[in-house]
Amino acid sequence: MLINTKNVSSYWQSLPLTLVLMTFLVFPLFVITVVSFWDYNEYSIIPDFIFDNYEYLLTSKVTWLAYVNTFKYAFLAWLLTLLIGFTVAYFLAFHIKTNGMQTLLFLICTIPFLTSNIIRMISWIPLLGRNGLINSGLQSAGLTDAPLEFLLYSDFAIVLAYVHLYTLFMVVPIFNSMMRIDKSLIEAAIDAGAKPYHILRDVVIPLSKSGIIIGSIFVFTLVMGDFVTVKIMGGGIRANIATLIYNEISLLQYPAAAAGAVVLLFTVILILVILFRLVDIRKEL
Repeated sequence: MLINTKNVSSYWQSLPLTLVLMTFLVFPLFVITVVSFWDYNEYSIIPDFIFDNYEYLLTSKVTWLAYVNTFKYAFLAWLLTLLIGFTVAYFLAFHIKTNGMQTLLFLICTIPFLTSNIIRMISWIPLLGRNGLINSGLQSAGLTDAPLEFLLYSDFAIVLAYVHLYTLFMVVPIFNSMMRIDKSLIEAAIDAGAKPYHILRDVVIPLSKSGIIIGSIFVFTLVMGDFVTVKIMGGGIRANIATLIYNEISLLQYPAAAAGAVVLLFTVILILVILFRLVDIRKEL
């Protein structure tokens, strides 16, 4: 029996990456899954095999409300980042003619992302607070009699921060897809008498689908697992599922936190499976 040396060489080349993934991804996930079935009390973690953590997680009203908030934040952030990201990418791809200017404007879009996420979130507080610039300006102009309470430590502030943080993750893949569109297709549609709306609907959007899906994957996965934004911009009075997991870890309730992490992981994987069925990711990377 002859051994294909090419295949053996390929296996050896993939071995380092396989070991890294097994060590830093698969093994930690295995440990978290095992711990999620353990018991615990006020003082210690008890190795066991129980379903109490999952039973409480899936029957708790608090958990379901947290998941509702999580999906609400994810959907609103996805919708707004998609609208803004698609608009910016469309402008850069079809209205800026020179590559140099496209590169310059794209770099300008990335400048805010050179700073920490925490700093960018905190920078909204002086703007949105009760005595912030927006409330002070509105009251000075006589448009409001009292500060607008919904601007900070609210769902509005959380979604605003998400859009600020993650819009670039939508712009980049959509812009990349649009740059692959053959401009002669646009010209042919114009020559055929198609209106701008029809060109956008029948040519640009279908050919940009892969970028939209990839951007959606980025935004959904980032928002679903985020808790820092909710804690800072929600002022501690808003919560998503990641916040509940963080609180359980703070209280040393590791099995309950592990169960929450496993359920969240499966939820995110389910969303990714649905999105991956809409586009062949291997052809786009």
